Amino acid sequence: MRLSERFSKALVLAETLHRTQIRKGSGTPYIAHLLGVASLVLEAGGDEDEAIAALLHDAIEDQGGLKTRDLIREKFGDRVTEIVEGCSDSFDGEKKKPWRERKEAYLQHLTTASASVHLVSMADKLYNAQSILRDYQRIGEILWTRFKGKKEGTLWYYNSLLAIFDPDHPLAQELRHTINTLEKIIRTS
Repeated sequence: MRLSERFSKALVLAETLHRTQIRKGSGTPYIAHLLGVASLVLEAGGDEDEAIAALLHDAIEDQGGLKTRDLIREKFGDRVTEIVEGCSDSFDGEKKKPWRERKEAYLQHLTTASASVHLVSMADKLYNAQSILRDYQRIGEILWTRFKGKKEGTLWYYNSLLAIFDPDHPLAQELRHTINTLEKIIRTS
């Protein structure tokens, strides 16, 4: 598969929307996460729409809500927009529900979500879990202060995701391995 100009335009839009955003605790520019998720989607056989959605998967949630959703629809079409919406647990600008309630609703949504939403979500969660594992190995228990769900909630959420994702999918298998490794390191620390 060859990527078209649409992917280039999505990359520029993602960088523009997230330019001032950084990753929790690390200070890494947020675009690194978006590029990593898009890379995982492409390496797992995703198509261009799925890769574009990976670049933009946090745009509605973090950078403009419904206005950004409408921009994505205008520039990239209904399918990309539906995948991005399917990866969002809230919309920027709306009053966010409590963390656990949002996560439970997202998990429920995933039970009927499309394969494309699952692909982008698995890539996103895998990238995040790998970051958590690396940071835990570097800074230890202090890591959990970054997360609203703290240690117990974060581990519950990732294990709940694993119960929904296709266990035979390579991204789900890598996510399971990452979470198992994290839990083993936590137990032995």
